[in-house]
Amino acid sequence: EVQLVESGGGLVQAGGSLRLSCAASGFSFDDAVIGWFHQAPGKEREGVSYISTVNGDTGDADAVKGRFAISRDETKNTVNLQMNNLKPEDTAVYYCAAGLAENVIVTLTPEGWNAHGMNYWGKGILVTVSS
Repeated sequence: EVQLVESGGGLVQAGGSLRLSCAASGFSFDDAVIGWFHQAPGKEREGVSYISTVNGDTGDADAVKGRFAISRDETKNTVNLQMNNLKPEDTAVYYCAAGLAENVIVTLTPEGWNAHGMNYWGKGILVTVSS
């Protein structure tokens, strides 16, 4: 059984930092595309950042460029999202998702990106940024 488990969320003041981690079991992040998505109350889920472990390509939504950075820890089969200079509008539930690179299609959108073919999802973790 594949499981993705997010950790590292919580409450932080505006301007602060958090580091989210996505740990996988039953699925190797080798040859995969892993993405972080978020969903704010009353809004649709949006892509935040993604990474391809095939070629190291990464992408970010425009709203987080220069503030968030996605990375992979090969030794722990985890993917991390370093979030700096957090803003109240970053408040959302953050989800980790993954799929085999051969099955994932990443498309660019006016706001950043979206992806299809990520078959595995975590349950999500809440990030709250206070003003």
